[in-house]
Amino acid sequence: MKKVWINAVPWNKEIVTTALESGADCILVPSGYSSQVKSLGIIKTIADDGDLRLGVDVVQLEIKSKKDEEEALKVSKSKILIIRAEDWKIIPLENLIAQTEGLIAEVKNAEEARTALQILERGVDGILLNTTDLNEIKKTAQLVKSDSESLKLEIGKITKIKPLTMGDRVCVDTCTNMAPGQGMLVGNSSSAMFLVHSESIETPYVAPRPFRVNAGAVHAYILVGGGKTKYLSELEVGDEVLIVDYKGKVQTAAVGRSKIEKRPLMLVEAKVKKKKVSLVLQNAETIRLTSPDGQPISIVTLKNNSEVLVYLEEGGRHFGHKVKETITEK
Repeated sequence: MKKVWINAVPWNKEIVTTALESGADCILVPSGYSSQVKSLGIIKTIADDGDLRLGVDVVQLEIKSKKDEEEALKVSKSKILIIRAEDWKIIPLENLIAQTEGLIAEVKNAEEARTALQILERGVDGILLNTTDLNEIKKTAQLVKSDSESLKLEIGKITKIKPLTMGDRVCVDTCTNMAPGQGMLVGNSSSAMFLVHSESIETPYVAPRPFRVNAGAVHAYILVGGGKTKYLSELEVGDEVLIVDYKGKVQTAAVGRSKIEKRPLMLVEAKVKKKKVSLVLQNAETIRLTSPDGQPISIVTLKNNSEVLVYLEEGGRHFGHKVKETITEK
C-alpha cells in the first residue's frame, strides 16, 4: 500500500495530531521530538533519534539534474529516498520509478500527491506532505489511502467441485465492515487465488457479518499488504489483510480475530489462461465466491463453467515474499 508521511518540521503539535487522526504512516520531526509524538499516539517517526534515522535510514535529495538522478539511484539501493524538487511535476521522474523502488515524493498538496502516485501507472511508493494546512493533510491522506492500489482480477471458469472430509478452516474477522462485492484473495497456491466474498449478505437463516470472510482451510495463502502472503493459520489479532472488491480496488484492514474451527470441507477448482486455481473452503451455503459483476455466488450452487473472479501472479513465494524462481504447487 502507498505510504503517507507528514512533515512536522519545525515542530507543530497540531500537524502531528492531525496526521495521527488521518491515518498517516510516519511523521518527520525535529531531533528530540520523537518521544512527544509517541505520547500522542503510536506511529513511526523520522528524526536523528526516530524509528527511522534521518541521514542513516532515510535520505532527502533534491533532483535538479541528470547527475542528481544518478545519485538518487545509488542511494535508493540501500536507503529510503525522499525526492524533493522545486516543481517536480514537470521534472521527469519516470527513470527513477522505472529503475528503483521505495521512493517517497515530497509534495505540497493532494493534487501533487495524485500526480506522484500515477507516474508510469505505478507511481512512487509514498508521499511526504509538506504543509501547515490541516485540511490539506486530511484530504491528502484520504486520497492516498483510498486510491493507493488496485489489482487486475481475471475471470475463471469452474472445473471441479469436490466434497472433502472434516478439516480446520479459518474465519477472518476484521475491524472493517465490508460491502457486497468485497472480500479477500485466498488460494491453495500463492500465485492463483479466488476472491472469497465477505459475509455481508443477509439470508433467512444467518445474520450478516460484514466484517468477516470465511476464507478457507488453515493451509491456504491469503494476500496481505506489501505484495506479501501469509498462511491463514498464521493470522493474529492486529495483523493487516487486504480487502479487495470486484473491480480490484484494494484497502487495508486490521484483523480483530481469527477463528479456526473443524468443519466439513470442499475443494473448488477453476481455470483461467490455462492456469489452475484451487481452494479448500468450508462446505456450506453461506460460503461464497464472487462473480465478475460483483455478485456473491454460494459454493453449493457452483457448476462447471460458472464464472468467478480470480487473481493470478507470476513467480513463487519464500516466507511470504515474492521470488523469481520456478516453484510448482499441486
